[in-house]
Amino acid sequence: MGVENKRRAEDSALVPVNKKQRHEVATKNKNTSVLQAAPARTSNLFAPIMQLDGHDGEIFSVDFHPEGQYLASTGFDRRIFLWSVYGECENISVLSGHTGAVTEMHFTTDGSNIFTSSTDHTLGLWDIVTGQRIKKYKGHTTFVNCVQGARRGPQLMCSGGDDSTVKVWDTRNKKSVFSINTAYQTTAVSFNDTAEQLFSGGIDNDIKVWDVRTKELLYALKGHADSITGLSLSKDGSYLLSNSMDNSLRIWDVRPYAPADRCIKVFSGHQHNFEKNLLRCAWSPDGNKITCGSADRFVYIWDTNTRRIIYKLPGHNGSVNDVKFHPNEPVVLSGSSDKQLFLGEIDA
Repeated sequence: MGVENKRRAEDSALVPVNKKQRHEVATKNKNTSVLQAAPARTSNLFAPIMQLDGHDGEIFSVDFHPEGQYLASTGFDRRIFLWSVYGECENISVLSGHTGAVTEMHFTTDGSNIFTSSTDHTLGLWDIVTGQRIKKYKGHTTFVNCVQGARRGPQLMCSGGDDSTVKVWDTRNKKSVFSINTAYQTTAVSFNDTAEQLFSGGIDNDIKVWDVRTKELLYALKGHADSITGLSLSKDGSYLLSNSMDNSLRIWDVRPYAPADRCIKVFSGHQHNFEKNLLRCAWSPDGNKITCGSADRFVYIWDTNTRRIIYKLPGHNGSVNDVKFHPNEPVVLSGSSDKQLFLGEIDA
């Protein structure tokens, strides 16, 4: 068949296209082919989002080094991983020694050590340079659910466990300084800013405030309707953030002489589920944002002034158990039951 007898393409179209329309479509395609500019970077991360792999089990706890150059992660596989925050986030060291899952972990205030709590009934103090466990603290008779350090003064450490006790330790000694008996299992602990008071939360839904010197109960913070899973003190020491299995976050005024009703704000949006993981919570360095773990696989960040959710970040394939803000940059770190860590930058 000759070319002149063949049907042209536009003649076989279901909707005939004239020359003017073809020109407009071509012009539109030409204009939209220009690449759009990427959002402006806000941090010194290698990429806006970094994924860190290496754990063999659920990640229960994460923390940034006080100077922000390194981060640590730990969980069900009993190992503590040290990572570089910048560059390609290389794994620097792996610390081993616990014989049970590590439930919580924090850097000391000077950044030279890490302290941990574990289901092997012990706590540990680790040297991050040598990667060795310096001390092993025994005293709890069953799972140790939580650990937290003092911000100043002698290096004190507090812990809580399923043996219904809260213990205070001097990290220079292997035995606890004293122990407080609570009626129920303790799942979260924290000192106040001066380490003169101790906050503990457990399955009885209340946060108890203890005097470290007299070991007496000062008062209780009531309001949550289910187990407390995380406690975090604001940078200025004035407010306490709590996360609970009742799917709420609360901010409490823990300053002296505050009104009797110390709960000043309630936040919601995140979820706990049947796994009943101890989902931790954290403040941003400036106190304007808070975050916490969530079983629905999202990382939630709230504005503390408006109480609005300003970020709901996807990516994880399992419960997000711990989230931390970088001490110097607009960067968020999250650890999950999917064995992965994510570093992501947010708006400055």
